[in-house]
Amino acid sequence: MAGNNKVPERLINFRVYAEGNDLLGVANVELPSLEAMSDTVSGAGIAGEVESPILGHYGSMTTTFTWRTISADLTRLAEQKAHALLERVALDLRGSQQVYDAALGEYSTVPVRVSLRAVPKSISLGSFEVGASTDSESEFEVLYIKVDVGGKTLVEIDKYNYIARFNGEDKLASVRKDLGLS
Repeated sequence: MAGNNKVPERLINFRVYAEGNDLLGVANVELPSLEAMSDTVSGAGIAGEVESPILGHYGSMTTTFTWRTISADLTRLAEQKAHALLERVALDLRGSQQVYDAALGEYSTVPVRVSLRAVPKSISLGSFEVGASTDSESEFEVLYIKVDVGGKTLVEIDKYNYIARFNGEDKLASVRKDLGLS
């Protein structure tokens, strides 16, 4: 086999923490989509139109947490503020991913961490059904996201601080310089 023999297979498990090391309840999480803002470019010298992405700018990023039950943490996260104390990160998802090494025939794990600074958009208390989870939901607008896999930062977007870093390259470094911010 040529190249990397390690096959990332699945997320084994994860835990949700808030504002440091406070473990929150059991949840399923829908992570945000990273959709570049764009504008149509047309005119002389272009055969038609091009939908051109705006460097380092992203549309609204939302994340949804679906909780098993109604809890104090659910309502605490509904408070209208950016939940940020430790490292200005509110929600921290820490997981373990399973990797299969095809050359050795062995499994190993790789840590994955998604850190979010977010403000609440909506809360759904869910439903009451005997013997079932309430499926309560919290939806957040994501202001900051950082994705680390195996100790390496793959993505970091901080909208208010003009940061859009992918695999170590900050796409907005020159913009910050042009604006006199760095």
